Amino acid sequence: MPEGTDDPRLSAEGELALARLALDEGDLRHAAGHLAGAIAYAPTMPEVHEALAQLAARADGGVDLFPLDQHPFIGTVVARAHLLAAAGRPGDGLELLAAATGHAPSADWAGVPWVSAPELAGHLDPDRIARVLMQVCAGVPDPVPEQAREPLWPYLRLARHAVAAHPRHGLLLGAASALARRVGAVTLAVDWASQGARELPSKLSEVWLGYAYRSAGRTAEALAALRRAVDHDPDDLSVYADIAGTLADHGRLDEALDWVDRALARDPTFDCAVHTGHRLRYRRDGNLDHLVALADFARDHPDDSHEHSDLAECCQGESWLGRIPPATEAVVAVLRQVLAAAEPEGGGQLRMTAPEPPSAVRALLTTIPDVTVTVDQVPEPDLRQPRRQVSLQLWRYDGTTPVPAVPAPSDSAVERIRHLAHPAWPHPPAAYDAAVGLATLDLDDLLGLLAHPPGAPPTELGRALAEHDPTLWHRSVQVWACLGLLHHRTDEPWSESTRRRVLLDLVWGVEDWITEAALFALVTAAWMDPSVRTEVADVVAARFTDAIEVAQRRSVSIKRSLARLVLATPQAEPAVLAAARQLLAAPPAGRTVPRPRRFGQLWGRMWQRLTRQS
Repeated sequence: MPEGTDDPRLSAEGELALARLALDEGDLRHAAGHLAGAIAYAPTMPEVHEALAQLAARADGGVDLFPLDQHPFIGTVVARAHLLAAAGRPGDGLELLAAATGHAPSADWAGVPWVSAPELAGHLDPDRIARVLMQVCAGVPDPVPEQAREPLWPYLRLARHAVAAHPRHGLLLGAASALARRVGAVTLAVDWASQGARELPSKLSEVWLGYAYRSAGRTAEALAALRRAVDHDPDDLSVYADIAGTLADHGRLDEALDWVDRALARDPTFDCAVHTGHRLRYRRDGNLDHLVALADFARDHPDDSHEHSDLAECCQGESWLGRIPPATEAVVAVLRQVLAAAEPEGGGQLRMTAPEPPSAVRALLTTIPDVTVTVDQVPEPDLRQPRRQVSLQLWRYDGTTPVPAVPAPSDSAVERIRHLAHPAWPHPPAAYDAAVGLATLDLDDLLGLLAHPPGAPPTELGRALAEHDPTLWHRSVQVWACLGLLHHRTDEPWSESTRRRVLLDLVWGVEDWITEAALFALVTAAWMDPSVRTEVADVVAARFTDAIEVAQRRSVSIKRSLARLVLATPQAEPAVLAAARQLLAAPPAGRTVPRPRRFGQLWGRMWQRLTRQS
C-alpha cells in the first residue's frame, strides 16, 4: 500500500492530476502509472474511474498498460481488474480484485458498481464465482472483526446475486456460506450451507454446514455435520481435528481426545492432530511434557500444512512459559508507590531491614537517583556473596550498596536490546528464535546489559513501563541478554561452551534477577535441545533447593519465581515439581513495605494491563 500521507484522497487527487497531464500529452504509459497510484489511494473514487475509462478509450481497452509482472503494484492489479471487466471479462477482473483483497483486506477494492450489479452473476460461470468467493475467504480471518467487514460487503452482494441466479449450485452455495459466516451473516450462512448440502452432498458441503452451525452456536448440529463429512471422506484427518476442537471448546475433552487419537491412528504425524492433541492433553492435566513434545514435533516437522498456534495458546500469560513474572521485592513496591503518586517526587530516605537483590536496588537508584538507601543488618547467608564459587561476578558492593563490576554496554548493543526486549513472548522456542538478533553482540556487551540495563525505548510500551514500573523493563533486558548468550559462539560444543559456562556462573552468582534470567535461558536451551535436558533439570533443581534452604534463614525474594521456573523445565524431577507446587500453593510470606519519605499511593492498575499474572 502507498505510504507517506495522512490523507489518501488528497494523494489520489495529486496522482489523478498528474495522470490527466500525461493523458493531455499523449503519454499513456505514464498516465497509467499515475492512475494505478490514484486507485491504490482511493479505489472507489469516481473521478479516478472516469479517468481510467478515458485512458481505455484511447488505448484499445488499456489492459496492456497495466501488466502483471512478478511483483505487481496493487494499484496496477486493481486498475487492470476494472479494465478487464469493462472489456467483457468480468470473471478475470473479479479474480484480480479477490487477489487484491487477500493482499490488503482493509481496502474497498470491490466497492464499485459493476461488482454489485445484480445482472453480473447471471453472466458468469457459478464455478468461477465460487472460486472467487473462496479466494476472498482464504485471505481474511474467520470471523472478520466487525470494524473490518465493510470492504467485504460487495462480495457478499455478489454472493446473494449469484445464489439467486444459480440457486441449485452446491459449490456456490457452500462458498457463499463461508463468506457470509466470516462477515457475521450467520443465519444466511446456515441457510446457504444447508441448501448446498442438499444440492451437493459431499464432505466439503458438510464441512461448510458444520462451520456455519458452529458460528450460530448450534453445536450438536455442527458436530453432526462434521461427522457426516468424515463419513464422506474418512481419510481427511483435518475434519477429525475440527471435531476435536469443537468438542474441546465445549469442555468435552475426553471425546475430543478420542477424535484426536482416531486421527493419529491413521497418521501419527498428521500435524493438526498432533498439535491439537498435545494442547488438549496439557489443558486436561497441566503436564508440561505435552508442551515440550509439541515443541519437539514442531521443530522436527517445519513443513506443517499450516501455521499452528496451539503451543502459544497454552503458554500465553504463564510465568516463564510466556512472560516474565513480576518482581516482588520490597524496594520494588516502594518504587511503584513513588511512580503511582499524583505528583511523584524524588529524594527521600529508604531504610531497609536487609539487603535485596542488586538489580532491584539499582532499578530504584537509577529511577530516583537522589534517594538515600540504608540497610539495618546483613543476615546470613550474605546475599552479597555468590552461592557457589564462580569465575564471573557482575556486582561488587560499596558497603551494602551494589555497584556494577563490568563496563556499560556499547551504544549499538543498547540500540539492539531496545528493539528486541519485551516482557512477553509466544513460547520459549519463539523467544530463542527471536534472540538470534543478539547473536553478533560481544560477550562484554551482553554482560554489560545485565548490570547496566538501559532506559526503556520511546515506544508506547516503553513509555508505559517507564511511567509505571521500570523494573519490568530492567527484567526484560536481563532476560533477553541471557537469551542472547544462548546464541554466543554456537560453534562451541555445549558441554565446553562459553555460553554454558557464563550462564552457570550467573545462576550461582549473587542472588539476583539475573539468576532468574540465566536459569530461564538454560530452561529455554532445554526446550530447544533434548540432549541438555537432564543437565538443565539438575541445575534448576539444585538452584531451587538452595533457595529453599536459604529461605529458612532469611528472606529470598526470588524463590517463587524459581519455583515457576521449575514448572517450566523439561524433564524436571517429580519431587522437585511437587516442592515447587507446594511453595506456590502457599500464600506469599508477609512483608512490611519500607516507608520512605514523600512517597505516594501504591501502583497497581498499569501492571495488570501490561501482563496477566498466572
